[in-house]
Amino acid sequence: MPFIRITVSDPELPAPTQQALADGLTALAVSALHKSADRTTVHINLVPVGRYFVAGRPPEGCTGAHVEVSITAGTNNAAEKASFIAEAYDLMRETLGALPPIAGVALYELDPESYGYNGITQFDHYRQSH
Repeated sequence: MPFIRITVSDPELPAPTQQALADGLTALAVSALHKSADRTTVHINLVPVGRYFVAGRPPEGCTGAHVEVSITAGTNNAAEKASFIAEAYDLMRETLGALPPIAGVALYELDPESYGYNGITQFDHYRQSH
């Protein structure tokens, strides 16, 4: 059940571009991390350039962007996570154009007893399915 948040320093980002990011990140959750598309959430956070800083300054001539993904700890290996990070960066670059030198992707692995959906922990979802 990944929750994906992408912050982009463009409050006027066109709806088709936002949709391309949501579709692309969902597809990557499925292909690289083997997650269910039906349980993948993407939240796009659009911020003004003056509220996004790299090295203490707003990015110039590029779009600031950062992806954060919450996943259940122990459900993906190092190669799968590395693939997601590389492909998410490529998606941002292809969709948003020029990025600052440190556009990032972060995967947060949460304990299955501390993370869940529909009021049930991931641990309990797993126990109920087996």
